[in-house]
Amino acid sequence: MATLRVHVVPNAKAAKVVGEHGGAIKVKLRAPAVEGKANAALRRFLSEELKIFERAIVLEHGHKSRDKLIRIDGLSEEDVRRRLLGAISEASTATR
Repeated sequence: MATLRVHVVPNAKAAKVVGEHGGAIKVKLRAPAVEGKANAALRRFLSEELKIFERAIVLEHGHKSRDKLIRIDGLSEEDVRRRLLGAISEASTATR
């Protein structure tokens, strides 16, 4: 089980991981921050990126905040960080 801090930026042009923000993983989402739409979009985005079921992702804290605490069942924190942040480092080396 992994516990992960995530900083969400709603209303972005595209959904993507953009790096780290104060120890949290910074994620841009297209969904607005109203009526839980950004929270649902975050769970959906993480499940697609991590290739796990959405039900394995639980929003522990931060339901009405940009800073969220996420529990991910079935993966270690190291695995989650490698999968999410690894795509960024791969993209940056591909453009060099």
